[in-house]
Amino acid sequence: MKKILLIEDHDELRDNVAEILGLSNYQVLKAENGEKGVEMALKELPDLIICDIMMPVLDGFGVVHSLQQHPETSAIPFIFLSAMTDKEDLRKGMRAGADDYLTKPFDGIDLLKAVEACLKKKEHRLRALTRQREGGNPFTNPANLSEGLPLDLANRDVHDYKKKQMIYAEGQRPTHMYCIVKGKVKAYKAHLDGKEFITGIFGPGDFVGYTALLEDTNYQDSLQVLEDAELIQIPRQEFLQLISNNTGIARQFIKLLARNVADTEENLLNLAYNSLRKKVANGLLQVLDKFRNGQDPAPTIGISRENLAHIIGSATESLTRTLSEFKHEKLIDIREGKIYLLNESKLRNLAN
Repeated sequence: MKKILLIEDHDELRDNVAEILGLSNYQVLKAENGEKGVEMALKELPDLIICDIMMPVLDGFGVVHSLQQHPETSAIPFIFLSAMTDKEDLRKGMRAGADDYLTKPFDGIDLLKAVEACLKKKEHRLRALTRQREGGNPFTNPANLSEGLPLDLANRDVHDYKKKQMIYAEGQRPTHMYCIVKGKVKAYKAHLDGKEFITGIFGPGDFVGYTALLEDTNYQDSLQVLEDAELIQIPRQEFLQLISNNTGIARQFIKLLARNVADTEENLLNLAYNSLRKKVANGLLQVLDKFRNGQDPAPTIGISRENLAHIIGSATESLTRTLSEFKHEKLIDIREGKIYLLNESKLRNLAN
């Protein structure tokens, strides 16, 4: 059961809000002023805080400022309640550190939607922090960012993207760099006749969109979600400032750029000189190496035939025919749409 701290000096409103939350299966803690609210937050460490702004003893801005001084409460989602509706008041509340803002009077549905959204955001942050600690990504580990702007995943919003959703399109002006937390995305270029060529596939821990930022050009390809994904957006100016201020991070991105150039050259050689069978084998191994799961009993590839054809630069029909040959030769097996590599070594050493 999620624990919510409600800080409100108006007795009737405090009881009404507590009742609505309680009926929705939340545990509610109540405080009648800001000072008691801060004490209760430090003691109980709630999952969410809902706080009025205009209160005696300590107002809402004072509450959020006090809690941000303590590491254990600084990341708790915060919703402001206020009768003030002026846009400047709203902006002030958000600048103070609030995640959402409800103006009085509000109905129970609006309240519950705001609560649900803030709790979901907190879960995203916790999942991202867990992945950060387990994965040890050098760009998202605060210990490696003593200079410049920290990219601590725990303090950033994680955005959900659905399968086939566009993240950016070729020709657009770049506004963000993206870090993939979960899922798969593809970068591709489209020909005038509508045909696609996939220039890269990316998964958890990868950064995308930074080349255009570094070159100060429009995006040279498009980015689309292959399967439901979670991404963190890092604003253009923040990324460029980080590169300028932190030589260690700058070197890491130089290495990424160099690796991308090497991969592109290898792909071009594959397209220019290899047979269709060799292209298909290399395409399978490229996807496998990118998304290999050590827990799988057999190397498995879960990617559509269309996208795989776009990776190797062939017609889907030609790819399907070659996969059938590989299956007949017992190099692969195909079950429920997935490709299982039965003889990875032979595929890697396949004659041209």
